[in-house]
Amino acid sequence: MKIPTPISWQIANQRHPKLVSGSSKKILDQVRNDGLVIGVLALQGDFLEHILTLERLGVSAKEVKLPRDLENIDGLIMPGGESTTMAKLLDAFELREPLKIKIQEGLPVWGTCAGMILLAKKLTQDKPIPLGLMDIEVNRNAFGRQIDSFEVDLKIKSLGEKTLHATFIRAPWIVSAGPEIEILSKLEDGTIVAAKEKNMLATSFHPELTSDTRMHEYFISVIKNAIK
Repeated sequence: MKIPTPISWQIANQRHPKLVSGSSKKILDQVRNDGLVIGVLALQGDFLEHILTLERLGVSAKEVKLPRDLENIDGLIMPGGESTTMAKLLDAFELREPLKIKIQEGLPVWGTCAGMILLAKKLTQDKPIPLGLMDIEVNRNAFGRQIDSFEVDLKIKSLGEKTLHATFIRAPWIVSAGPEIEILSKLEDGTIVAAKEKNMLATSFHPELTSDTRMHEYFISVIKNAIK
């Protein structure tokens, strides 16, 4: 396996128009006026970075903290953070069951890092208790501690030939995947780090921490296909 580079990201000035990639300019014309509203689970973690990225793409973002916030959204991002804390807050704010129902009914959802942990049907650890929705088994903090965070260029099946510079922070990986899971990306050693099942998308890494918006663009396309 190619040795990845140490972690050295810098959160971009997300609102600066010059940072929008060439492919993003095309999607801006497609989504700016069509009224999409994407919820971002805002209990803990880096939800703000996702919100800023969506704003760059001309999409309205809505913080989701309570069950009523799940109404009138076209999709949902579950961000990275501390999965055990997030799970406890889902229960404290009585979000777990309403969220499960919405996703089971077809709401497009994307879990990044901790969000992927929560979407999983099974974890290798006893805690936290996931939502049990996506047919994957996930190893939490599989790459190690914060000091073991890294960056690496990935080929993502849904993004074409150009690689995506991916940031992994205390990241999980997918140990096993069910027959309906579409594998979107693996590390060079075969470790699964991105997958999709029907309306559910999961990534081990943090696309919101770079100026490359293609993963968010892809999720927007998943939403648009779902509401056609």
